[in-house]
Amino acid sequence: QVQLVESGGGLVQPGGSLRLSCVASGFTFSSYAMSWYRQAPGKERELVASITSFGGTNYADSVKGRFTISRDNFKNTVDLQMNSLKSEDTAVYYCNANRWVTYWGQGTRVTVSS
Repeated sequence: QVQLVESGGGLVQPGGSLRLSCVASGFTFSSYAMSWYRQAPGKERELVASITSFGGTNYADSVKGRFTISRDNFKNTVDLQMNSLKSEDTAVYYCNANRWVTYWGQGTRVTVSS
């Protein structure tokens, strides 16, 4: 049974930091590209950051220099370190695994507000 379980969301003030984590099970994690997406209220889901099975990374322009994606193929985890958070980062963040098929987590909510 494939599972992607996100954690680490919450309420943070502008300028603060959060670290999201996604634990994967039920598939060969090391062979999959992993990504974080987000969906803000009233908006479409968008790609935030991705990391290939070999560790290559890609970021949305809006988060470059502030967010860092990383993976641990021994622990089957993918993390998203988010610094200098802005109100526009408020969204539900989803973990995604992709190779020939795509898997999604249930999401974790991040609210950036004073």
